[in-house]
Amino acid sequence: MNRSAPSSHDRRLLPALTLALAALYAIPGLLANEPGMVALPGGEFTMGSDAPYAQPNEKPAHRVKVSPFLIDIYPVTNAEFAKFVKATGYKTVAERPVDWEELKKQVPPGTPKPPEEMLQPGALVFQQTSGPVPLNNMANWWVWTPGASWQHPEGPASSIKGRENHPVVQIAWEDANAYARWAGKRLPTEAEWEYAARGGLADARYAWGEEETVDGKYHTNRWTGDFPYHNTAADGFTGTSPVGSFPANGYGLFDMGGNVWNWCSDIYHGAAFAERCNSKTMVCCDPRGPATGDPERFLPGDPSPADVPGVERRVIKGGSFLCSPSYCESYRPAARRGSTPDTGTSHIGFRCAKSLPAETPSPTPGANP
Repeated sequence: MNRSAPSSHDRRLLPALTLALAALYAIPGLLANEPGMVALPGGEFTMGSDAPYAQPNEKPAHRVKVSPFLIDIYPVTNAEFAKFVKATGYKTVAERPVDWEELKKQVPPGTPKPPEEMLQPGALVFQQTSGPVPLNNMANWWVWTPGASWQHPEGPASSIKGRENHPVVQIAWEDANAYARWAGKRLPTEAEWEYAARGGLADARYAWGEEETVDGKYHTNRWTGDFPYHNTAADGFTGTSPVGSFPANGYGLFDMGGNVWNWCSDIYHGAAFAERCNSKTMVCCDPRGPATGDPERFLPGDPSPADVPGVERRVIKGGSFLCSPSYCESYRPAARRGSTPDTGTSHIGFRCAKSLPAETPSPTPGANP
């Protein structure tokens, strides 16, 4: 049976529909077969930044190639972590008794043993100050709090009730790894995380573009006001926010800047990029980070100083609700820090990744989670 020719109205729509379908089919998220994840095809991108606002540890910008992989759409939430704990009986590092014999290996020699009350299970909790304080001493706003854990993020009197859809925090690197293994996943490499955070935008300052606000609206949960004593909540929040509260980036990923830092698999050191790049034309393929976090390889001005000799750090990416332009602007994709892997804090969470075969099948319409 012959079909009638398209009307003039249909002919006008065809180019637009063709372009729309082409764009739709190109969305990497359509490749995902894993619930709650998007699949990225991999490829080359510029990692790091040489911009004037970049920190020393982000330099030099260099070309990196990553293989196809899956990554979680959102950071792992309290509700998701609760399922893991219920299924396994897992206790996080913050919930375990403190072993002084192990702890003293990580502090300067001769450090006296703290009082017993300080060796109780706990974690670091952010405490807003009453006024301006020197920003070169994080002890001004971080307080070791016995009883703080993922279920009690601000201490024993706090709760995650009503925050089931917020990202889980007070998670040590070991805890994030344990969850990832249970879920049949892994932590992303730093290169994978940054590639995903950029959302296809080359060299953009933020995951959503060059301007911090779009049409006057914030695209991230960060500190608005004067850190660490005055938060205006202009972005709608003073602490963590439910995942997905802000627009997704170009790859359909949420909270790739702000809300909570994300653990990565890599060991951190400040000079990693400088040591990696012997040539501006070299492309680094699937970098996995250095074999050791030798403190001597930190750079002047590094935002994660090697203040305790011998302490290894792991990479965290994405910034958090505590990041402020007046203190740090770490909600940029290129920003990076190192954090001690055995300590929970009220602004670090994680998301998981999973490797994909090098040959990725064609996308299927409607498969986007």
